[in-house]
Parts: sequence; C-alpha cells; structure tokens
Amino acid sequence: MDFRTSTIEQLVLDVRARRVSARELTDAALSNIERYNPTINAFCAVAPDDARAEADRIDQSLSRGDAVGPLAGIPCGVKDLEDARGYVTTYGSALHVGDPAATEDSALVARLRAAGAIIIGKTNTPEFGFKGVTDNRPFGATRNPWNLDYTSGGSSGGSSAALAAGMVPLATGSDGGGSIRIPSALCGFTGIKPSQGRVPLGGPNPPGSGVLSVKGPMALRCRDIALSLDATIGDDPTDIFGLPNPQSSLRSALDRNNRPAKVIWSPTMGFANVDAEIMERCSQGIERLAGEGVEVIVNDDIWQADPVFKWFQLWAAARAESQGPLRGTAAWEQIDDELKVQIEYGLDNVSGVDYHDAINASHQLNWQLEQAFADAPLIITPATCGRPPKIGSSLGTVNGEELAGWVAFSYGINMTRNPAGVVNCGTVDGLPVALQIIGRQRQDASVLQALCYVEDLLQRPHDAPHGVTSAGHPAAAT
Repeated sequence: MDFRTSTIEQLVLDVRARRVSARELTDAALSNIERYNPTINAFCAVAPDDARAEADRIDQSLSRGDAVGPLAGIPCGVKDLEDARGYVTTYGSALHVGDPAATEDSALVARLRAAGAIIIGKTNTPEFGFKGVTDNRPFGATRNPWNLDYTSGGSSGGSSAALAAGMVPLATGSDGGGSIRIPSALCGFTGIKPSQGRVPLGGPNPPGSGVLSVKGPMALRCRDIALSLDATIGDDPTDIFGLPNPQSSLRSALDRNNRPAKVIWSPTMGFANVDAEIMERCSQGIERLAGEGVEVIVNDDIWQADPVFKWFQLWAAARAESQGPLRGTAAWEQIDDELKVQIEYGLDNVSGVDYHDAINASHQLNWQLEQAFADAPLIITPATCGRPPKIGSSLGTVNGEELAGWVAFSYGINMTRNPAGVVNCGTVDGLPVALQIIGRQRQDASVLQALCYVEDLLQRPHDAPHGVTSAGHPAAAT
C-alpha cells in the first residue's frame, strides 16, 4: 500500500466502514518501512508489536460499535525530538541513545493517540534539531526520496522522507527555524508551521529552542494537515504560550472558496539572494494565481536586513543553556562538531542584553510584517533561496555557489511567530520547489485556505521515485 495515493480522510472512512482494518494499515506501513527505510533512512526506531497491538484495539472498538477518533487507524511516525511512550527519545544524539524509554507521550503525541493514530516508530532528526539537513552520528543521513543524493531537509527530515516515500500517511514535526517548512518543501508536499501555542508544548520539559519552538502534524495534503490539526490543537495549561481553542474547525474552513482575493508577492523580502531557476519556478506559480483572478501586489521591501543574526542569538542561547554544561567533559566529544560551534557561540558571545535585543528585533520584524499586511492579508515568498545540499553537506546552492543562507526565508517567521506554510509549485532538475505563504498573527485558517487553493490549482503529483539517484540508477538497498 502506497500511502501517497490515498488521503488520510479516505483511509479513516475506510477503517470506520470496515473496508480496511487498522491492523491492515499498520502492517502496510511496517512493510513499507521494511522495504524503503534501508535506503532512505527515515525511521530510526520501529516497534511492530506495539503498533499492531494499538491497531488491534482500534479494530476491537469498531467491532463493538464504540466511538473511535478522527484519525482512527492512521499509522504515524514521531520525530525523535519528542517523547512517545515506549521509545527512547534520542534527540539524534549519541548522548541519549542509551536513555530509558519514555513512559509518557508528549502533549502532541498524546492527542494523536487519543484521536486513534497508531504510533509506528521514531523518525530521524539532526542532533537536537540544530540544522536544515537530517544526519547524525547514531543513525546517519536521511535521503530525499526524489533523489537519494540529496538531503530530505531538516530538522523534521525523517518525517518528510517517510511521507514522501509513502511509508506512512502521517508524522509529527517541529519548527524552530524552518524545520517543518524546509523538509516539506524539499520533499514536494504541503506543510505548515502553526502559530506558536496552537499545538501545545506543555508538559514537564520546556521546549528545546525556547521562544522559537512550534510543533505540528505533517501530511502530504493540506486538508489532511487541517484534519490532524483539529485533533491536536487547543490550550494546555502547562504551555505558557498556549492559544485557546478556535471557534470552528480548521478542516471545515477548507470546504468553502479558498481563493484569496489578494496577496503580496515578495520575491526576496528585501534581503535574500535567490537562485534564478527557483525564482523562475516560483514566479510561474504566482503568474498562475494572477491568471485565476487573484490580485498580486508586489512588495519586495518588507524586511531591510537578513534576520539570521538575531535569530541565531536566540537559538545559540538555547543550545548553550541545554548542552553548554557539557563543555570540558568527556561527553563533549560525542557532540556534532557543527553543533559545538553553535553551543560555544551561545556560551561565549550571547549576553542577557543580546538575548533581550533579539526579542526586541522579533517585535520589530513583526511590526514590519504588519505594515505590509495593510495591503493584503497574505505574503508569499519562495520557500527556500537555494537548491538543497547533497548528502554530507549542510550548504545549499544559490546560482552555483554553496551558501549557508539557502534557507533565509524561514527563520525570521519563527521570531515573529506568524503561521506560515509551504506548497509545491514545480521542480528544478527533478527536485521540488515550493512557495511559502505567511499569514497575520494567529490567522492559521487563512494560511491553510491559501495553501489549499494553491495545492488544488497546481495539482502537483506526489510521485517521488524513492529509489533513484541523480545518475538514474536504482538505489542499492530496496
């Protein structure tokens, strides 16, 4: 069973109607993982017996006529930065592979289970989610099903690769600097970073990237994401940023005319260097919108400077607080060398005043967005500035030059906390290219509607070959 060919909504209807069992969906997911994971490396842990037992409980409930949740029987991968009962949360780090298994679910995973989702396993992530590609010392690199020579993105790269390869229909992600949007864009499907607090970050442990963190479900299609969000959003008293339940269903919001009346097209946001072919593909998507009657307002002077430095102060401070105490110990040598640089920068170069200044910069960035939103309620940019890195590198390519800033459009939106999503608009050299759609504060439904409209308009296929290298040869281990 290739989960790319069915929507989550249809699968749930089939389970409820007993046309297919939750056990059959679970066995299909486990079979897909067994077939494709040796090559793609999306999952770092799987518990078949536990998953089958969960599925059997769903089927038994249905046979008794009991109520089941809105995600009944849907196999789900959990990003290895959050807890899932029975699994070790390794954070992609050699420091934690020997930890005891979690005894409780994260708030997000608990809500997914309550909705009937079947937890299949943990998906790969870079160490503590620190970069936009997915590789780590314990489990290695996760490959992009569209071309195995390239990264699937990060830090939710295991989840994105699992979805793009059709291993599972649902997964979790988190986004502290683009970590849902980047891998969704690189793997060719729709993804959204909800408003901070929309999906709760509650529980005993604070979020790993502090004020930047957002969690959410990931799926191939916008309507399935909205369905999954409806099952997981809502206030949690242990989340200090928690938002109240919305007054209406996000999924039902997509059953009306989703075409935006007008949008702002900002090709560079005022600061970014964008690869020419990516820009061309994104511009073609904007032209399609204009051709359908959407008023397109060009504003390429929204932010006057790249926000990466202020974002990095917030990020590096979080890393310094979490892993900084390990400097000078034997454990320090087990940390990724690139991550050590971030930790040490936070320890040695970010003061309390610097941190406060970065918070102030977040306020100013949001103020500048709001000035633009006076003309239209949505801002559209390219999702990435450059082409993705190859396996073994963290540098993307912009007009033939390797640059760290190939994801410059993403991290500023974590500072402002606006909802933002990505949607595929074509390919360049066989790799997906996406648009990013940014909404006003807490206007998640508006972003989902626009994503849904573009998704329906462009009708991009979910046909990643999940077994081909750039040379065109089948992958070795399928």
